[in-house]
Order: sequence, then C-alpha cells, then structure tokens
Amino acid sequence: MFFAGFGGQGIMLAGQMVAQAAILEGKATTFFPSYGPEMRGGTANCTVIVSDKPISSPLIHEADCVMAMNAPSMLKFEPALKSGGLLLLNESLIHQEPKRGDITVCKIAANDLALGLGNARAANMIMLGAFVRASGIISEKTMTQVISDTFGKKKPELAELNLKAFQITA
Repeated sequence: MFFAGFGGQGIMLAGQMVAQAAILEGKATTFFPSYGPEMRGGTANCTVIVSDKPISSPLIHEADCVMAMNAPSMLKFEPALKSGGLLLLNESLIHQEPKRGDITVCKIAANDLALGLGNARAANMIMLGAFVRASGIISEKTMTQVISDTFGKKKPELAELNLKAFQITA
C-alpha cells in the first residue's frame, strides 16, 4: 500500500497504525516512510506491506491499494497501482478524475467531513476508516483498538474524535 499526501496530513500516522494493527493480527508487516524537503507542507508518503508470509523487502513498485490525500499524490501513485487495485481519493482536495479504468476508485470528502466533526486534522482517520472497510486488509475491530491505544492514554478527547472520524464513512 502507498499512503500519500502533504506533510502534516497524518499520512505517516495512518501508515503506522495500519502496520500496528497488522502486527496485532499476527501478520508480517513493514512500514517505510518517505518525506519531501519539508515535513509539514512538503510531500510525504509511506509504503506499508501486510502479508501472511515473511516480507523480503520494504520496497514495492506496484501496490494493491493507494490512499491519496491530495492531487499530487494521486498523480504520482495512481500509475503504481496494480490492475484491479484500490484507489482511495480525498475528493475534498482532488478535483480531477483518475486516468485509469482498470482500478476501483473510492472517493471520500475527508476534509469536508472532518470540518463537520469540528477538526480538520481528523481527515486522515476518515480516510483510514474508508481504507479499512474497502480493503479488508485488517479488521475494523483491531483498528479501533489501535486508535484507542494511540490516542486514549494521553488525550482521551482525541481518542473519541478519531474514533468518530474512523466510523463516519461506515
């Protein structure tokens, strides 16, 4: 999988959470981050591999799934999707159509929905919820546990917000 967007959109957190959930489910996983010249506002993406078999390398050239939070990310990673792959788009920021017809496209107005929850920074959790449900790679139950564990200890109010965001597209 590729998770991609601008720095500050929670791309790395989403990828880390998928990897953590996969580990909890007993799957092999890798998380490989990549940052542009600036962390906040620059480009950011990460590669996550989840498998039932040992993983020999954290690098991939073709992905089963891509989660694109902005237009530059869609343009960069849409060609890297396997035929029949899943492309999740944040249609709040991506106003163009994907070029390929051999993939499944799932559009989510993540930023608009996050603003409706009162916190624009929850867009990544909205996309993460859509990703978990559309891909089936990990269970919703496990991801709910990861969200609670990640946010609940230090800031319970953030756990509640992020759990609402995760469920908003259910």
